[in-house]
Amino acid sequence: MIKVITYGTFDLFHEGHYRLLQRAKNLGDYLIVGVTTEAYDQTRGKLNVVDSLVTRIENVKKSGFADEVIIEESPGQKVNDIKKFHADIFTVGSDWAGAFDYLNDYCKVVYLERTKNISSTMLREKNSRIQRIGIIGTGRIAERFVPEAKLVSGVSTQGVYNPHWESAVRFAGRWEIEAYSDLEKFYGAVDVVYIATPHETHYGYIKTALEHGKHVLCEKPMVLYKRQAEELFQLAKERRLILFEGIKTAYCPGFSKLLGIACSGTIGSIRNVEACFTKLENPESRELTDRVYGGSFTELGSYCLLPVLKLFGKDFDDIRFDAIHGENGLDLFTKVSLTYPTGVATATCGLGVKSDGRLLISGTKGYLVAEAPWWKTDYFEVHYENPGQVDKYTEHFLGNGLRYEISDFLSMIEGNDKNGFKLTRGESIALAGIMEQFMQLEDRRDEDMGA
Repeated sequence: MIKVITYGTFDLFHEGHYRLLQRAKNLGDYLIVGVTTEAYDQTRGKLNVVDSLVTRIENVKKSGFADEVIIEESPGQKVNDIKKFHADIFTVGSDWAGAFDYLNDYCKVVYLERTKNISSTMLREKNSRIQRIGIIGTGRIAERFVPEAKLVSGVSTQGVYNPHWESAVRFAGRWEIEAYSDLEKFYGAVDVVYIATPHETHYGYIKTALEHGKHVLCEKPMVLYKRQAEELFQLAKERRLILFEGIKTAYCPGFSKLLGIACSGTIGSIRNVEACFTKLENPESRELTDRVYGGSFTELGSYCLLPVLKLFGKDFDDIRFDAIHGENGLDLFTKVSLTYPTGVATATCGLGVKSDGRLLISGTKGYLVAEAPWWKTDYFEVHYENPGQVDKYTEHFLGNGLRYEISDFLSMIEGNDKNGFKLTRGESIALAGIMEQFMQLEDRRDEDMGA
């Protein structure tokens, strides 16, 4: 008898799960299925699990393929289970290819091809459905998005669109999804759209996606002009759709905890916020060669302005931009200074100048500091007048952090607005307004230089 063992969450049981179990059973004579507990899913970074463990086990049994169902509760259990049950073959979906090669020391490892184009669910709760995600863009952030999305229950990445067909095909082949060069066909195949394209294209893609009835998650900066942000949020409201700006820091647990401590009165009244994010970018990259839409501020400014707007609000009295420019005129290093009725703030970003990237929040009783990379907050400290008194805080930051924004985006689609405060529509509009002010200043500078 050939024994096969596989594992999974099996939440919102769907056609892909059914086919995976069917193919797993066909590998041998006896199939053992491990179903993960909610607690273990949380430790390994899987978010938004909907069905209870009992429901998920029952759904696996109803498939008719499992000869035995076990519960997976901890890391390292797979090796012990393989030995305990004398499994001959370990198998999982091909989206995990390579992750379990170490098990080849104990049995044969088989990666099963992923089921594409999941359009229906099976054995699911009446009000639950899987959102089919389509990606527009095939760059670095899109590559990070796909593995993060598979760790959020209730979504399935279905396809990718790029007007450059070869790029779409390469990306689709890597992630075992469908490639599209026709935007209409792409919109017809998905429920929600993730936009990860150059900044200047965001507005057009967001608008057409909303007009096709699709919820939209768009990378930062969502748009570069205030009037565009206002128009798109209004269109989303009219169509009863969710438009969501993807500044991942806003949705991460550590940053939420940091804001809570800062606003709790622990450091008194906040009087100063300093946020800095710099990295040394390849001089040949789009960010440092796109003469109109490149530069450090359009690339990183959203991160640095986020804590300022969250702590001081949208209504500043004055704003000032100071920048160092490269030979092609793009800003390599920009400092934005904002004055508020009760405090001051600076947001500093750079692609060609490296600085101490930290977040400092100063109050009347003490200060809070998160060292770089604070935009991936997992640790911060609160200091007081007494240098020996330091409060230390930690929080998980899993993977690239994109799973948190995907999870909150999905919650809003499902009608749960409890996390809408993390980045409000008003704050996204304010960010677009500041971007617009900066770009107008840069345009005037170019005109003066030309003159």
